[in-house]
Amino acid sequence: RSHAPRGNAARDAPRPFQSWNAERPLRHSHAERGNDQTCLDQQWPIARGILPRMTFDSPLSAWQYAVDHKGFIQDEAQEHAVWALQKCHEALHAGVRSINGVYLWGPVGRGKTWLMDQFYQSLRVPARRQHFHHFMGWVHQRSFQLSGIADPLRALAKELAGEVRVLCFDELFVNDIGDAIILGRLFQVMFDQGVVIVCTSNLPPDDLYADGFNRDRFTPAIAAIKAHMTVVAVNGAEDHRLHPGAIEQRYFVNEADSPSALGAVFKSLAADETVSDEPVAVGHRTLNVVQASESVLWCRYSGLCEQPFAAMDFIALCDRYRAILLSEVPNLSAQKREGRIARGTEDGAERVVAGDRELPQLSVHDDGVRRFIALVDECYDRKVPLYVEASVPMDALYTEGYLEFPFRRTLSRLQEMQLQRFAEA
Repeated sequence: RSHAPRGNAARDAPRPFQSWNAERPLRHSHAERGNDQTCLDQQWPIARGILPRMTFDSPLSAWQYAVDHKGFIQDEAQEHAVWALQKCHEALHAGVRSINGVYLWGPVGRGKTWLMDQFYQSLRVPARRQHFHHFMGWVHQRSFQLSGIADPLRALAKELAGEVRVLCFDELFVNDIGDAIILGRLFQVMFDQGVVIVCTSNLPPDDLYADGFNRDRFTPAIAAIKAHMTVVAVNGAEDHRLHPGAIEQRYFVNEADSPSALGAVFKSLAADETVSDEPVAVGHRTLNVVQASESVLWCRYSGLCEQPFAAMDFIALCDRYRAILLSEVPNLSAQKREGRIARGTEDGAERVVAGDRELPQLSVHDDGVRRFIALVDECYDRKVPLYVEASVPMDALYTEGYLEFPFRRTLSRLQEMQLQRFAEA
Protein backbone atom coordinates (compact mmCIF):
# COMPACT_ATOMS: atom_id res chain seq x y z
CA ARG A 1 0.00 0.00 0.00
CA SER A 2 1.29 3.45 -0.84
CA HIS A 3 1.23 6.00 1.96
CA ALA A 4 1.76 9.04 -0.23
CA PRO A 5 -0.92 11.76 0.00
CA ARG A 6 -3.64 11.37 -2.58
CA GLY A 7 -4.86 14.94 -2.56
CA ASN A 8 -8.00 16.69 -1.35
CA ALA A 9 -9.73 16.48 -4.72
CA ALA A 10 -9.78 12.71 -4.53
CA ARG A 11 -11.11 12.67 -0.98
CA ASP A 12 -13.66 15.46 -1.39
CA ALA A 13 -15.31 14.34 -4.63
CA PRO A 14 -17.08 11.06 -3.86
CA ARG A 15 -18.65 9.34 -6.84
CA PRO A 16 -21.33 6.69 -7.13
CA PHE A 17 -20.62 2.99 -7.26
CA GLN A 18 -21.19 2.72 -11.00
CA SER A 19 -18.41 5.20 -11.73
CA TRP A 20 -15.88 2.49 -10.86
CA ASN A 21 -16.89 0.46 -13.91
CA ALA A 22 -16.34 3.46 -16.13
CA GLU A 23 -12.78 3.83 -14.87
CA ARG A 24 -11.82 0.20 -14.55
CA PRO A 25 -13.91 -2.98 -14.88
CA LEU A 26 -14.63 -4.85 -11.70
CA ARG A 27 -12.14 -7.66 -11.27
CA HIS A 28 -13.37 -11.03 -10.12
CA SER A 29 -10.07 -12.92 -9.86
CA HIS A 30 -8.24 -12.68 -6.56
CA ALA A 31 -4.86 -12.35 -8.22
CA GLU A 32 -6.05 -9.09 -9.76
CA ARG A 33 -8.23 -7.74 -6.96
CA GLY A 34 -5.39 -5.87 -5.28
CA ASN A 35 -4.74 -3.94 -8.51
CA ASP A 36 -8.05 -2.12 -8.07
CA GLN A 37 -6.74 -0.30 -4.99
CA THR A 38 -5.65 2.85 -6.82
CA CYS A 39 -8.99 3.24 -8.56
CA LEU A 40 -11.05 2.55 -5.47
CA ASP A 41 -9.07 4.80 -3.16
CA GLN A 42 -9.96 7.74 -5.39
CA GLN A 43 -13.57 7.48 -4.27
CA TRP A 44 -15.02 6.88 -0.83
CA PRO A 45 -13.21 4.01 0.90
CA ILE A 46 -15.70 1.33 -0.10
CA ALA A 47 -12.96 -1.29 -0.40
CA ARG A 48 -10.73 0.17 2.28
CA GLY A 49 -7.89 -2.15 3.22
CA ILE A 50 -7.85 -4.45 0.20
CA LEU A 51 -6.95 -7.89 1.48
CA PRO A 52 -4.08 -10.10 0.29
CA ARG A 53 -4.37 -12.61 -2.54
CA MET A 54 -6.43 -15.60 -1.51
CA THR A 55 -4.81 -18.84 -0.45
CA PHE A 56 -7.91 -20.95 0.16
CA ASP A 57 -10.98 -21.70 -1.90
CA SER A 58 -13.49 -21.46 0.96
CA PRO A 59 -13.82 -20.11 4.52
CA LEU A 60 -14.01 -23.67 5.83
CA SER A 61 -10.68 -24.73 4.31
CA ALA A 62 -9.02 -21.53 5.63
CA TRP A 63 -10.31 -22.16 9.14
CA GLN A 64 -9.35 -25.85 9.10
CA TYR A 65 -5.83 -24.98 7.96
CA ALA A 66 -5.50 -22.36 10.72
CA VAL A 67 -6.55 -24.89 13.35
CA ASP A 68 -4.32 -27.68 11.99
CA HIS A 69 -1.19 -25.69 11.11
CA LYS A 70 -1.22 -22.19 12.64
CA GLY A 71 -2.00 -22.94 16.26
CA PHE A 72 -5.57 -21.60 16.22
CA ILE A 73 -7.53 -22.90 19.19
CA GLN A 74 -10.50 -25.14 18.34
CA ASP A 75 -13.52 -22.98 19.10
CA GLU A 76 -17.05 -24.40 18.90
CA ALA A 77 -18.63 -20.98 18.43
CA GLN A 78 -16.26 -20.24 15.55
CA GLU A 79 -17.06 -23.60 14.02
CA HIS A 80 -20.78 -22.76 13.92
CA ALA A 81 -19.92 -19.45 12.26
CA VAL A 82 -17.64 -21.11 9.71
CA TRP A 83 -20.34 -23.52 8.62
CA ALA A 84 -22.86 -20.67 8.21
CA LEU A 85 -20.32 -18.80 6.04
CA GLN A 86 -19.52 -21.98 4.12
CA LYS A 87 -23.20 -22.57 3.32
CA CYS A 88 -23.52 -19.00 2.02
CA HIS A 89 -20.27 -19.35 0.06
CA GLU A 90 -21.41 -22.56 -1.64
CA ALA A 91 -24.81 -21.10 -2.54
CA LEU A 92 -23.20 -18.02 -4.10
CA HIS A 93 -20.94 -20.10 -6.32
CA ALA A 94 -23.74 -22.48 -7.24
CA GLY A 95 -25.70 -19.56 -8.67
CA VAL A 96 -28.58 -19.80 -6.20
CA ARG A 97 -30.80 -16.75 -6.67
CA SER A 98 -32.15 -16.20 -3.15
CA ILE A 99 -29.44 -16.51 -0.50
CA ASN A 100 -29.38 -15.63 3.18
CA GLY A 101 -26.44 -13.54 4.33
CA VAL A 102 -24.66 -14.07 7.66
CA TYR A 103 -24.71 -11.87 10.77
CA LEU A 104 -21.84 -12.70 13.16
CA TRP A 105 -22.11 -11.15 16.60
CA GLY A 106 -20.28 -11.58 19.88
CA PRO A 107 -17.76 -10.06 22.29
CA VAL A 108 -14.50 -8.55 21.10
CA GLY A 109 -11.63 -10.83 20.16
CA ARG A 110 -13.69 -13.87 19.17
CA GLY A 111 -12.47 -13.95 15.58
CA LYS A 112 -15.53 -12.50 13.83
CA THR A 113 -13.55 -10.18 11.55
CA TRP A 114 -10.98 -12.88 10.71
CA LEU A 115 -13.74 -15.32 9.75
CA MET A 116 -15.49 -12.75 7.58
CA ASP A 117 -12.21 -11.88 5.88
CA GLN A 118 -11.59 -15.55 5.00
CA PHE A 119 -15.08 -15.66 3.47
CA TYR A 120 -14.43 -12.48 1.49
CA GLN A 121 -10.98 -13.49 0.25
CA SER A 122 -12.26 -16.79 -1.10
CA LEU A 123 -15.19 -15.29 -3.07
CA ARG A 124 -15.25 -15.58 -6.85
CA VAL A 125 -18.22 -13.25 -7.29
CA PRO A 126 -18.21 -9.41 -7.23
CA ALA A 127 -17.80 -8.34 -3.60
CA ARG A 128 -16.73 -5.44 -1.42
CA ARG A 129 -15.43 -5.50 2.15
CA GLN A 130 -15.35 -2.40 4.36
CA HIS A 131 -15.88 -0.93 7.79
CA PHE A 132 -19.53 -0.12 8.37
CA HIS A 133 -19.04 3.59 9.07
CA HIS A 134 -17.22 3.94 5.72
CA PHE A 135 -20.27 2.54 3.99
CA MET A 136 -22.61 4.88 5.86
CA GLY A 137 -20.47 7.85 4.84
CA TRP A 138 -21.00 6.90 1.22
CA VAL A 139 -24.73 6.32 1.79
CA HIS A 140 -25.23 9.80 3.24
CA GLN A 141 -23.27 11.44 0.41
CA ARG A 142 -24.96 9.46 -2.35
CA SER A 143 -28.43 10.00 -0.84
CA PHE A 144 -27.80 13.73 -0.94
CA GLN A 145 -26.71 13.50 -4.58
CA LEU A 146 -29.89 11.57 -5.42
CA SER A 147 -32.22 13.96 -3.62
CA GLY A 148 -35.07 15.07 -5.83
CA ILE A 149 -35.84 11.67 -7.32
CA ALA A 150 -38.84 9.70 -6.16
CA ASP A 151 -37.04 6.98 -4.17
CA PRO A 152 -33.32 7.72 -3.63
CA LEU A 153 -32.71 4.73 -1.34
CA ARG A 154 -34.05 2.29 -3.91
CA ALA A 155 -31.94 3.95 -6.61
CA LEU A 156 -28.91 3.66 -4.34
CA ALA A 157 -29.63 -0.02 -3.69
CA LYS A 158 -29.91 -0.67 -7.46
CA GLU A 159 -26.47 0.92 -7.95
CA LEU A 160 -25.04 -1.41 -5.32
CA ALA A 161 -26.70 -4.45 -6.85
CA GLY A 162 -25.29 -3.48 -10.24
CA GLU A 163 -21.77 -3.44 -8.82
CA VAL A 164 -21.63 -6.23 -6.26
CA ARG A 165 -23.29 -9.47 -5.31
CA VAL A 166 -21.91 -9.44 -1.76
CA LEU A 167 -21.24 -6.68 0.78
CA CYS A 168 -19.09 -7.53 3.79
CA PHE A 169 -19.38 -5.09 6.72
CA ASP A 170 -17.14 -4.99 9.77
CA GLU A 171 -18.42 -3.55 13.07
CA LEU A 172 -22.10 -2.88 12.39
CA PHE A 173 -23.06 -0.46 15.16
CA VAL A 174 -25.81 2.19 15.17
CA ASN A 175 -25.95 5.11 17.59
CA ASP A 176 -27.03 7.96 15.32
CA ILE A 177 -30.68 8.80 14.61
CA GLY A 178 -29.85 9.77 11.02
CA ASP A 179 -28.23 6.38 10.34
CA ALA A 180 -31.08 4.61 12.13
CA ILE A 181 -33.75 6.22 9.97
CA ILE A 182 -31.90 5.46 6.72
CA LEU A 183 -31.10 1.88 7.71
CA GLY A 184 -34.71 1.31 8.71
CA ARG A 185 -35.46 1.00 5.00
CA LEU A 186 -32.08 0.59 3.31
CA PHE A 187 -31.49 -2.97 4.47
CA GLN A 188 -34.81 -4.11 3.04
CA VAL A 189 -34.31 -2.46 -0.35
CA MET A 190 -30.78 -3.91 -0.60
CA PHE A 191 -32.16 -7.37 0.11
CA ASP A 192 -34.95 -6.74 -2.44
CA GLN A 193 -32.26 -6.04 -5.04
CA GLY A 194 -30.53 -9.34 -4.30
CA VAL A 195 -27.50 -8.01 -2.41
CA VAL A 196 -26.12 -10.60 0.02
CA ILE A 197 -24.80 -9.04 3.25
CA VAL A 198 -22.26 -10.61 5.58
CA CYS A 199 -21.36 -8.57 8.64
CA THR A 200 -19.87 -8.55 12.12
CA SER A 201 -21.17 -6.79 15.22
CA ASN A 202 -20.72 -6.82 18.97
CA LEU A 203 -24.51 -6.88 19.41
CA PRO A 204 -27.32 -9.24 18.36
CA PRO A 205 -29.80 -7.65 15.93
CA ASP A 206 -32.44 -7.08 18.61
CA ASP A 207 -30.00 -4.96 20.64
CA LEU A 208 -28.94 -2.63 17.82
CA TYR A 209 -29.80 1.01 18.55
CA ALA A 210 -31.29 -0.07 21.90
CA ASP A 211 -32.93 2.86 23.75
CA GLY A 212 -32.28 5.06 20.72
CA PHE A 213 -34.54 8.01 20.00
CA ASN A 214 -37.42 7.05 17.66
CA ARG A 215 -36.20 3.45 17.67
CA ASP A 216 -39.41 2.37 15.93
CA ARG A 217 -37.95 3.94 12.77
CA PHE A 218 -35.09 1.40 12.97
CA THR A 219 -37.04 -1.77 13.81
CA PRO A 220 -37.78 -2.54 10.11
CA ALA A 221 -34.01 -2.94 9.64
CA ILE A 222 -33.90 -5.46 12.48
CA ALA A 223 -36.79 -7.39 10.94
CA ALA A 224 -35.05 -7.39 7.53
CA ILE A 225 -31.76 -8.61 9.03
CA LYS A 226 -33.49 -11.49 10.83
CA ALA A 227 -35.46 -12.42 7.71
CA HIS A 228 -32.55 -12.33 5.24
CA MET A 229 -29.48 -13.21 7.31
CA THR A 230 -28.46 -16.20 9.40
CA VAL A 231 -27.68 -14.83 12.86
CA VAL A 232 -24.77 -16.62 14.57
CA ALA A 233 -23.45 -15.91 18.08
CA VAL A 234 -19.64 -16.05 18.06
CA ASN A 235 -19.31 -15.95 21.82
CA GLY A 236 -16.69 -18.51 22.80
CA ALA A 237 -14.67 -18.11 25.97
CA GLU A 238 -11.39 -17.32 24.17
CA ASP A 239 -10.28 -13.75 23.41
CA HIS A 240 -8.05 -14.69 20.48
CA ARG A 241 -6.41 -11.25 20.32
CA LEU A 242 -4.67 -11.97 23.61
CA HIS A 243 -2.88 -15.12 22.50
CA PRO A 244 0.88 -14.95 23.00
CA GLY A 245 3.12 -13.45 20.37
CA ALA A 246 6.22 -11.33 20.04
CA ILE A 247 5.69 -8.02 21.83
CA GLU A 248 6.28 -4.60 20.31
CA GLN A 249 5.39 -1.88 22.78
CA ARG A 250 3.13 0.77 21.30
CA TYR A 251 1.47 2.02 24.49
CA PHE A 252 3.49 4.04 27.01
CA VAL A 253 2.64 5.58 30.38
CA ASN A 254 4.08 9.06 30.68
CA GLU A 255 6.35 9.54 33.68
CA ALA A 256 6.06 12.94 35.36
CA ASP A 257 8.87 15.35 34.45
CA SER A 258 10.29 12.84 31.98
CA PRO A 259 10.69 13.42 28.25
CA SER A 260 8.13 11.76 26.02
CA ALA A 261 8.93 8.17 25.10
CA LEU A 262 7.47 8.90 21.68
CA GLY A 263 10.45 11.10 20.81
CA ALA A 264 12.70 8.10 20.31
CA VAL A 265 9.91 6.18 18.56
CA PHE A 266 9.36 9.00 16.08
CA LYS A 267 13.08 9.38 15.43
CA SER A 268 13.37 5.68 14.63
CA LEU A 269 10.28 5.53 12.42
CA ALA A 270 11.04 8.74 10.53
CA ALA A 271 14.75 8.12 9.99
CA ASP A 272 16.10 9.72 6.81
CA GLU A 273 12.85 11.63 6.20
CA THR A 274 12.37 15.39 6.28
CA VAL A 275 10.72 16.42 9.58
CA SER A 276 8.59 19.49 10.28
CA ASP A 277 6.48 20.87 13.13
CA GLU A 278 4.27 22.88 10.78
CA PRO A 279 0.48 22.20 10.93
CA VAL A 280 -0.78 19.52 8.55
CA ALA A 281 -3.80 20.00 6.30
CA VAL A 282 -6.54 17.44 6.94
CA GLY A 283 -9.52 17.96 4.71
CA HIS A 284 -10.66 21.57 5.22
CA ARG A 285 -8.93 21.91 8.60
CA THR A 286 -5.39 22.01 9.91
CA LEU A 287 -3.93 19.72 12.53
CA ASN A 288 -1.28 21.01 14.90
CA VAL A 289 1.51 18.46 15.21
CA VAL A 290 4.45 17.80 17.48
CA GLN A 291 6.38 16.54 14.46
CA ALA A 292 5.51 15.04 11.10
CA SER A 293 7.50 13.47 8.30
CA GLU A 294 6.44 12.14 4.94
CA SER A 295 5.12 8.91 6.44
CA VAL A 296 4.94 9.38 10.23
CA LEU A 297 2.63 11.69 12.21
CA TRP A 298 3.05 12.69 15.86
CA CYS A 299 0.34 14.84 17.45
CA ARG A 300 -1.30 15.47 20.80
CA TYR A 301 -4.61 14.05 21.96
CA SER A 302 -6.02 17.55 22.44
CA GLY A 303 -5.06 18.53 18.89
CA LEU A 304 -6.65 15.50 17.21
CA CYS A 305 -9.42 14.12 19.44
CA GLU A 306 -10.67 17.32 21.05
CA GLN A 307 -11.01 19.19 17.77
CA PRO A 308 -13.89 18.85 15.25
CA PHE A 309 -12.35 16.08 13.18
CA ALA A 310 -14.50 13.23 11.89
CA ALA A 311 -14.07 9.61 10.83
CA MET A 312 -13.36 10.66 7.25
CA ASP A 313 -10.41 12.74 8.51
CA PHE A 314 -8.95 9.68 10.24
CA ILE A 315 -9.35 7.78 6.96
CA ALA A 316 -7.35 10.52 5.24
CA LEU A 317 -4.60 10.30 7.89
CA CYS A 318 -4.33 6.54 7.40
CA ASP A 319 -4.14 7.13 3.65
CA ARG A 320 -1.16 9.39 4.17
CA TYR A 321 0.85 7.98 7.09
CA ARG A 322 2.21 4.50 7.83
CA ALA A 323 2.39 5.20 11.59
CA ILE A 324 0.59 7.62 13.93
CA LEU A 325 1.84 8.72 17.35
CA LEU A 326 -0.58 10.23 19.88
CA SER A 327 0.80 11.80 23.08
CA GLU A 328 -0.63 13.48 26.19
CA VAL A 329 -3.66 11.22 26.35
CA PRO A 330 -5.34 11.94 29.70
CA ASN A 331 -7.33 9.61 31.94
CA LEU A 332 -10.52 9.47 29.88
CA SER A 333 -12.77 8.17 32.67
CA ALA A 334 -15.36 10.50 34.17
CA GLN A 335 -18.74 10.26 35.82
CA LYS A 336 -21.78 10.40 33.58
CA ARG A 337 -23.59 13.69 33.66
CA GLU A 338 -27.28 13.69 34.47
CA GLY A 339 -29.35 13.11 31.35
CA ARG A 340 -31.09 16.25 30.19
CA ILE A 341 -34.41 16.61 28.42
CA ALA A 342 -34.27 17.93 24.87
CA ARG A 343 -37.29 19.86 23.61
CA GLY A 344 -38.10 22.60 21.16
CA THR A 345 -38.78 26.18 22.25
CA GLU A 346 -42.49 25.53 22.06
CA ASP A 347 -42.09 22.97 24.84
CA GLY A 348 -40.09 25.24 27.12
CA ALA A 349 -42.83 25.95 29.62
CA GLU A 350 -43.56 22.35 30.54
CA ARG A 351 -42.49 18.83 29.77
CA VAL A 352 -44.65 17.34 27.02
CA VAL A 353 -44.39 13.65 26.28
CA ALA A 354 -44.63 14.00 22.50
CA GLY A 355 -41.73 16.41 22.19
CA ASP A 356 -39.32 15.20 24.86
CA ARG A 357 -36.32 12.96 24.54
CA GLU A 358 -33.57 12.31 27.04
CA LEU A 359 -30.08 13.17 25.84
CA PRO A 360 -27.25 10.66 26.42
CA GLN A 361 -25.50 10.84 29.79
CA LEU A 362 -22.17 11.82 28.27
CA SER A 363 -19.27 12.55 30.57
CA VAL A 364 -16.99 15.55 30.18
CA HIS A 365 -14.46 13.65 28.03
CA ASP A 366 -16.84 11.67 25.83
CA ASP A 367 -16.77 13.86 22.73
CA GLY A 368 -13.02 13.28 22.54
CA VAL A 369 -13.43 9.62 23.46
CA ARG A 370 -15.76 9.08 20.48
CA ARG A 371 -13.05 10.43 18.18
CA PHE A 372 -10.40 8.31 19.90
CA ILE A 373 -12.56 5.20 19.35
CA ALA A 374 -12.96 6.09 15.67
CA LEU A 375 -9.20 6.68 15.33
CA VAL A 376 -8.33 3.30 16.88
CA ASP A 377 -10.93 1.57 14.66
CA GLU A 378 -9.47 3.12 11.52
CA CYS A 379 -5.85 2.37 12.44
CA TYR A 380 -6.79 -1.20 13.36
CA ASP A 381 -8.76 -1.80 10.17
CA ARG A 382 -5.97 -0.37 8.02
CA LYS A 383 -3.09 -2.01 9.95
CA VAL A 384 -1.55 1.40 10.66
CA PRO A 385 0.34 1.15 13.99
CA LEU A 386 -0.94 3.66 16.57
CA TYR A 387 1.59 4.57 19.27
CA VAL A 388 -0.06 6.03 22.38
CA GLU A 389 1.44 7.80 25.37
CA ALA A 390 -1.06 8.29 28.20
CA SER A 391 -1.15 9.37 31.81
CA VAL A 392 -2.55 6.03 33.02
CA PRO A 393 -2.07 2.34 32.14
CA MET A 394 -4.14 0.96 29.29
CA ASP A 395 -6.63 -0.93 31.47
CA ALA A 396 -7.34 2.28 33.44
CA LEU A 397 -7.76 4.51 30.40
CA TYR A 398 -11.57 4.45 30.36
CA THR A 399 -13.31 2.67 33.21
CA GLU A 400 -16.35 4.89 33.73
CA GLY A 401 -18.58 6.76 31.32
CA TYR A 402 -21.37 6.50 28.77
CA LEU A 403 -19.11 4.82 26.20
CA GLU A 404 -17.96 1.88 28.34
CA PHE A 405 -19.45 -0.73 25.98
CA PRO A 406 -17.89 0.48 22.67
CA PHE A 407 -14.62 1.18 24.49
CA ARG A 408 -14.24 -2.53 25.23
CA ARG A 409 -13.54 -3.06 21.53
CA THR A 410 -11.09 -0.15 21.60
CA LEU A 411 -9.22 -1.64 24.56
CA SER A 412 -9.06 -5.05 22.88
CA ARG A 413 -7.68 -3.50 19.71
CA LEU A 414 -5.09 -1.46 21.59
CA GLN A 415 -3.98 -4.65 23.31
CA GLU A 416 -3.56 -6.43 19.99
CA MET A 417 -1.55 -3.49 18.67
CA GLN A 418 1.10 -4.32 21.27
CA LEU A 419 1.94 -7.48 19.32
CA GLN A 420 4.57 -7.40 16.60
CA ARG A 421 2.30 -9.37 14.30
CA PHE A 422 -0.24 -6.53 14.19
CA ALA A 423 1.66 -4.45 11.63
CA GLU A 424 2.68 -7.57 9.74
CA ALA A 425 -0.89 -8.79 9.20
